[in-house]
Amino acid sequence: MKNLVKLGFAVVLSATFMTAKAQNTNTENSTLWEISGNGLTQPSYIAGTFHIMCSKDFEIKPKVMKALEKSDQFVMEINYTDAAEMAAMQKMYQTDKKLSDQLTPEEAKELDKVLADYGTDLKKMDNFSSQALYALISTKAIPCPQTDLKMYEIELLKNAMKSKKRVYGLEKVEEQMTSINKAYDLKAVIQQLKMGKEYETLLNKMVAAFKKEDVQSLYTLFKDKKLMNTAQEKAMLTDRNKNWAEKMPEMMKKESAFFAVGGAHLMGDNGVIRLLKAKGYTVKPVSSL
Repeated sequence: MKNLVKLGFAVVLSATFMTAKAQNTNTENSTLWEISGNGLTQPSYIAGTFHIMCSKDFEIKPKVMKALEKSDQFVMEINYTDAAEMAAMQKMYQTDKKLSDQLTPEEAKELDKVLADYGTDLKKMDNFSSQALYALISTKAIPCPQTDLKMYEIELLKNAMKSKKRVYGLEKVEEQMTSINKAYDLKAVIQQLKMGKEYETLLNKMVAAFKKEDVQSLYTLFKDKKLMNTAQEKAMLTDRNKNWAEKMPEMMKKESAFFAVGGAHLMGDNGVIRLLKAKGYTVKPVSSL
């Protein structure tokens, strides 16, 4: 269990990117869905998560815990129990090319000024990648100290490990970082950093919607073009959703699975739910278990 604590930094860095734009074409409000039919001998479940929030807002619904208990395996976006994957994640946040070398002197000066609002400066961040830079948003937007943060997937993972469930990932760190790099170059990251209070306001509304399982409101909030444009949506959501939907059937065929992915990945025409239905599965919201 102690090893899970060490994952904190890596998870905080990666999770900022995972809480992306949600889409909803369903009238039912639920963050937990049951997957059945199409030859499955027992149902599997998929839970939409909100990766990081303050402990005062944090709650895992009883139905989610029951679904996890009923499942044979726990599947996350990235397998945080894989030491090689965690080492790869840490490495991805370092860069051989300094941030300042990728900017004009004027742009570098502007970034240094922006970073002052995040309690740091360009000199301290210069040898980090743009992804590590982006992760600073979580320190500004989430209204509580880092020591008071709760990470949804990590809490689920603790319970899965306690029950000795097998743990898997839907993608490799390298695959996820390729998607992130495609979606957010350095200048796009700087624009996001400039949002400051505006980002915090949006995040607070998202947390409130998530707590109520109000997926329609999440859709509306994440639809804000300042957070994600069409190309970024394709890289961060659509392409990854399609890859996952190809891997999930084989996992569910062997034994029941509990999938935990960022809530944004569930909904929309290219969401995991719609993609699984297209493959012949029955996917329905769970109100209680």
